[in-house]
Amino acid sequence: MDTGTEPGADAEAWDDGLIARRVSEASAAEQAAVMETRIGGGGNALPSTPLTYDGPLRSRLEALRELVGLSRTRLDSRTLAEAGRVLDEAAARRRLSGQHTVVAIAGATGSGKSQLFNALAGVNISETGVRRPTTSAPIACSWSDGASTLIDRLGIPGRLRRRPVQSQDAEAQLRGLVLIDLPDHDSAAVQHREQVDRVLALVDAVIWVVDPEKYADAVLHERYLRPMAGHAEVMFVVLNQVDRLPGEAAELVLDDLRRLLDEDGVALGEYGEPGATVLALSALTGDGIGELREVLGQFVTERGAAARRIAADVDAAAWRLRPVYATGRRTGLSEEARDEFADSLADAVGATAAGEAAERAWLRNAGRACGTPWLRLWRWQQDRRDPPTGRLPARAQADEEATARQRVEQAVRTVSERASAGLPTPWAQAVREAAVRGANGLPEALDQLTARAGLPMGRPPRPGWWPVAVLAQACMTLLQVAGGLWLLGQIVGVMAPNLGVPVLLMVTGIIGGPLVEWSCRLAARGPARRYGQDAERRLREAAAGCGRARVLDPVAAELLRYREVREQYGRVTGVGTAAR
Repeated sequence: MDTGTEPGADAEAWDDGLIARRVSEASAAEQAAVMETRIGGGGNALPSTPLTYDGPLRSRLEALRELVGLSRTRLDSRTLAEAGRVLDEAAARRRLSGQHTVVAIAGATGSGKSQLFNALAGVNISETGVRRPTTSAPIACSWSDGASTLIDRLGIPGRLRRRPVQSQDAEAQLRGLVLIDLPDHDSAAVQHREQVDRVLALVDAVIWVVDPEKYADAVLHERYLRPMAGHAEVMFVVLNQVDRLPGEAAELVLDDLRRLLDEDGVALGEYGEPGATVLALSALTGDGIGELREVLGQFVTERGAAARRIAADVDAAAWRLRPVYATGRRTGLSEEARDEFADSLADAVGATAAGEAAERAWLRNAGRACGTPWLRLWRWQQDRRDPPTGRLPARAQADEEATARQRVEQAVRTVSERASAGLPTPWAQAVREAAVRGANGLPEALDQLTARAGLPMGRPPRPGWWPVAVLAQACMTLLQVAGGLWLLGQIVGVMAPNLGVPVLLMVTGIIGGPLVEWSCRLAARGPARRYGQDAERRLREAAAGCGRARVLDPVAAELLRYREVREQYGRVTGVGTAAR
């Protein structure tokens, strides 16, 4: 903080009601020394250079911001709240000093964290005592100037900000450090625990202070260490009060502490690997304080704690979002599922039956054109006596329409279930909703398409050989007529008797006519089949096009949106793999 901030207020021997008892005269003298250091410390200011994130972290933050933006219409605000908080805190921290490292000292009641805080500062800044809890509000100690905005961000007032009293060499070792003494995280006062949680979410690193009696406390491990396991690189775990342990007991307790941390998932920074630093010391006797100061000084000098903290926050936010983005199954619609949907719609509009009807119509038209005149005359009389309406009974038509609608609804349900299979719940729900919206009005649209794309009006087209067949049939008829007239002329005596030729002509016509008709039927099967297949294909294509526009395209759009957010999620996690 700036050296000129309320010097008179801080010189009042801490009689501010925030500690359990008044300080002694010796403490007041020490505070006077502190104020002298603060007032004369103008040359100890670090350049207020904003924090800079490296390329990978910037890319991950941009991906997280894009991910939140793409997901707002599909996920509720509570699901995205943590990701939004991380983005806000990352932006806020980036605007502040990158030359300072904010480290909080946290611990349970009686762990000696305030004593350790004073030992690092070289002066009794944070009050210690037997009354619990002793520390009721966060206290800040800065080893260099220029950190006021960082401390403002923590909500620590000016009267609770201090500067250490140390030698120039000792102060240079921790230059850039801002140390925060927190209230007890297991305090009976709810507001104390709330302050701990609030500040822990804002600092760059944390020193957890445990004692030989409470190092295995369930509250510490379940509420803090286990959820913050991903922040191991910006975490120190200090076993304090080892002076109370005889012989090799300190090493045994330290080993058990490492075991518990390993069970919590906290990586330990051993053998050069990144992770939490575990130390044993005694704030009372000073044993191990020098090692902690050295490790802490190196940690602060690296100026990387803030970025590592933000990266760990991004990891934690991504892990919480994993259930709504990640899936271990292949997602999307296969070609087989699309084809089956199209086939189901084709069955609903009766494409196969329409093709068969078209084939029969072609064969019937061929029979009428190439049949014998006597057969055609008989069929004409039959049609006059009992004309076909071509319509189904009203009840049968209604039943068929209901069945077709059920088939369409079943096809939509099937394709939506296949498309949403394997998707996280929000995106699966979005896919199903898109399919349901598209299904509204689909049966009616299919009916209209069926009417437009069904059988063409009028008679089916005739192949080029039909005139020849008609002419041959006419010749057979003429032979029958000529033979009959010849026989009639012989009967009435107009022509000379000669039964052989007229009978031959009549037999040729009588046999040749059905033979020509039979030949035409054989020749008509191929064109009739092709005509029916064309009619079926047109209906299938029309039904498939309608289903694709109304159902498959909206579903594909939702799947594409999911793939986009899945790719962004891959960038956030640093994997960068596209959705399968």
